[in-house]
Amino acid sequence: MNSTAGRKSATKGRHILVVEDEQHLAIGMKFNLEAEGYRVTTVGDGRAALSTIDKSDDKVDLVILDLMLPEMSGYTVCERMRAAGDHTPVLVLTARTLAEDRTRAFESGADQYLMKPFDLDELLSRVKTMITLFQQRAGRAAPGASDVTVATGFEFADAKINFETFEVTVADEPQRLTHLEMKLLQYFITNDGRVITRQELMENVWGTTGQLSTRAPDQFIRRLRKMFEPDPAKPRHFLTVRDAGYRFVSVPVQD
Repeated sequence: MNSTAGRKSATKGRHILVVEDEQHLAIGMKFNLEAEGYRVTTVGDGRAALSTIDKSDDKVDLVILDLMLPEMSGYTVCERMRAAGDHTPVLVLTARTLAEDRTRAFESGADQYLMKPFDLDELLSRVKTMITLFQQRAGRAAPGASDVTVATGFEFADAKINFETFEVTVADEPQRLTHLEMKLLQYFITNDGRVITRQELMENVWGTTGQLSTRAPDQFIRRLRKMFEPDPAKPRHFLTVRDAGYRFVSVPVQD
């Protein structure tokens, strides 16, 4: 079987919603995604995107989302999806290149961020990986997972996390985590005590190749430390292992 046929067999039937107001680009993505075996719906504004997600009888498996849209921005679309408890993976595809745009997209609940102009092979690779990982998580079979079960919730130190409701408290104070921060936290907890490489995080949390040059994990781990560690400068739970990766420890040795 050739590689194209293999990709089609793995992705056949998955439904992708492309939210893009540049018609020529939307048509091009639809053509190439359908050639890979996906079913594709395209809409040109934010309100139509939410309506399609809410009212369609055909479940959406992935949203490819532009940020600057008529009627409603991509940021707002993503925020409303997450507020409604919709955890469908979202790939932001945008011409906006500033770091603050990327940060705002992640804070709104996006899972990945790809800038225009983009490489078609990279887009197709990300789409396939994101859908596959989402299906694995839905089936409680995350890659690299240990025997620790955190399907519903978890507690460590002063923190209580409910992964179904996205409710988090630290010392009884509610905390607000983005969708991607919750995914990262769950992956760490599922692999409690194990050293995890940056490549593994990029592949299994961000859903992209671990070979990309990015410091995204460092940024997000700093945010988790600020939220959960008594002294973020001296972390006890979210550890960096020099030249190896990261390690989450729910119960530090000194306890």
